[in-house]
Amino acid sequence: MIWSATGCVLALVTGVVAWRRSRSTGGFYDAEVYAMTPQVHRRYALLSLAFAIYFAATLALHRASAGIAGLVLYALIAVLYATSFLQGAPDRDE
Repeated sequence: MIWSATGCVLALVTGVVAWRRSRSTGGFYDAEVYAMTPQVHRRYALLSLAFAIYFAATLALHRASAGIAGLVLYALIAVLYATSFLQGAPDRDE
């Protein structure tokens, strides 16, 4: 049960971050180098919402193994999302 609750919280937090990021155009490295346009952020937000609903369902139905499996998959998605625009720019040229 703790895994489903953790997954639900992680999905909601990631979804809120993705939705807030979709409302801005982003910097040069976000949009041009890493291709993280507002549409991509919105897709991650919708995917996170779908996973939050999934985790809430597994929590309500007491399906611990389904919650663990979903958390493994969603953790990979959340890490890919976080690393896609948090890398920043190297300052070696200056």
